Amino acid sequence: MKLRTKYILFVTILHLLTLGLTFYIFDKDRVFFIISEVFIIVSLVIAVNLYGQLIRPIKMLLQGIEALKDRDFNVKFLPTGKHEVDQLINVYNQMIDELRTERTQQEEQHFFLEKLIYTSPTGIIILDHDERIQQLNPKALAILGLDEKELIGNNINELQHPLFKQAKLLKAGETITAKLSGVTTYKLQKSHFIDRGFQRNFIMMEELTAEILAAEKNTYGKVIRMMAHEVNNTIGPVNSIIQSALKSGELWQHEPDSQLNNALQVAFDRNQNLNHFMRNFADLVKLPDANKKQTDLNHLLNSVIELMQIKAHERQISLVYHPTEQPLIIMADVQQMEQALINIVKNAIEAIENDGVVTFTVDARGRKLTITDTGKGISNEQSTQLFTPFYSTKRDGQGIGLTLVREIMLNHGFKFSLKTIAEGHTDFTIHF
Repeated sequence: MKLRTKYILFVTILHLLTLGLTFYIFDKDRVFFIISEVFIIVSLVIAVNLYGQLIRPIKMLLQGIEALKDRDFNVKFLPTGKHEVDQLINVYNQMIDELRTERTQQEEQHFFLEKLIYTSPTGIIILDHDERIQQLNPKALAILGLDEKELIGNNINELQHPLFKQAKLLKAGETITAKLSGVTTYKLQKSHFIDRGFQRNFIMMEELTAEILAAEKNTYGKVIRMMAHEVNNTIGPVNSIIQSALKSGELWQHEPDSQLNNALQVAFDRNQNLNHFMRNFADLVKLPDANKKQTDLNHLLNSVIELMQIKAHERQISLVYHPTEQPLIIMADVQQMEQALINIVKNAIEAIENDGVVTFTVDARGRKLTITDTGKGISNEQSTQLFTPFYSTKRDGQGIGLTLVREIMLNHGFKFSLKTIAEGHTDFTIHF
């Protein structure tokens, strides 16, 4: 039973009882009866007035509660002139002002946070309580290369993207670096925040490729310069002495084909090879900026194929290329791109070893070149080391071929990747 109903019932019963009792004194003292009736009427008027004063703040309170339920913090009440009611109104109005201020601040902070997440150069993935993806920013979508509809609502432990495979191993507060296609490196960090008393995780993804490549190049550049300095300081004087000895012929003038003569010639040739070896390394450090000019990719590929045809023929390997009908013009440094393509084709031929096919596929619309070989492919362990200076899968490799390719591609701003799609199918892809 409501308080209002209880009050009305109490007042009604009390006055009916009083009115009934006054009839007992009607015959004995009519004057007192009239006074009693007047008293009852005045009591009813006072009761009605009190009812209005009591019910009004309750109604106002109910209106305020409804406004709070609707999250409407703009409803305020004016003073009534009644001290007790005005105290209640003042408390309510102060509470509404504080709630409105707090909600405004929260909305501003939420809007700022949403804007910050959306424009952040770091990829951010927000998860729900069940590790399902609830929100991603544009940078995260760009890094993953996937559509938002493919990700929202999916559990990260069930997604097959390489970065998610790394991310699901992380605990809150941990950070790891992940390398894709041997070139692109990302930093993955998992953290959490409290949402309605429960912990929710989020993942931050940041590309470190440029910083790592710059630091890596600076490091191996110093090593190469030091090696070149020491080798050149040794090779120059030694070769000078050997040449002088070979020309003078004082020690073996009667035996021009002596063992000593042969040994000196071998030493001189090996020194020349070592000098050439060091110059190859020095090219990585001294690679000039790309002198970009309009170049027909068809002509460039034809010249590279013609150059590598003999080497491929020796191993019974076919170089297959069907030029596009229209010229595909790219902005490139012809010499650098030719050197890069030669290294790519050379690696493809060596990966096949004997009897296979190297296919050149040009996607004019997508401005993409794919060089496919039928070689043994690249293992998962090898894929993480690709394009790393001094790393080679070949026994006598120097580890500079793919590194030079990487530097030339970065010099041009071309995106590239090298990966084995299936057994006997390895693609080197370049996006112009």
